[in-house]
Amino acid sequence: MIKSIENNFDNPQVNELLRIHFIELRSVSPEGSSHVLDVQGLRVPSIKFWSLWENNDLIGCGALKTLSEEHGEFKSIRVAEKFRKKKYGEKIITHLIDKSKKIGIKKLSVETGAGEFFAPARKLFKNFGFKKCKPFAHYKEDPNSCYYSLNL
Repeated sequence: MIKSIENNFDNPQVNELLRIHFIELRSVSPEGSSHVLDVQGLRVPSIKFWSLWENNDLIGCGALKTLSEEHGEFKSIRVAEKFRKKKYGEKIITHLIDKSKKIGIKKLSVETGAGEFFAPARKLFKNFGFKKCKPFAHYKEDPNSCYYSLNL
């Protein structure tokens, strides 16, 4: 059974997963095109963060940033290495969508990279019905970024 824990940034496993996520995304994104948040960036009132667990094993994490009362943005979606390529990314996205609906979000948006490294993420979002869109919130046109949205 999968359980979720909100805002548990002090958990060493969560901290390590976020550290790896930050370093890896920074390494594959050109300067000025990386929008990954570190732990401090996730600890703001407009962001809700969840880690997902199977027994004592960290599956992964994801966050929802509130852009407006009815518009949210996915941030920091990451699957732990042990759970990769086993459909756990879908479980994280489903969890985030469910949480979004519960707080009244009507539209979800996400920014991800345009490079080959990000192809699995783009495919995952498309499989959930996300459609390409123009940059939203503070984002600007960038050949290194892809923007998607989903009406709930």
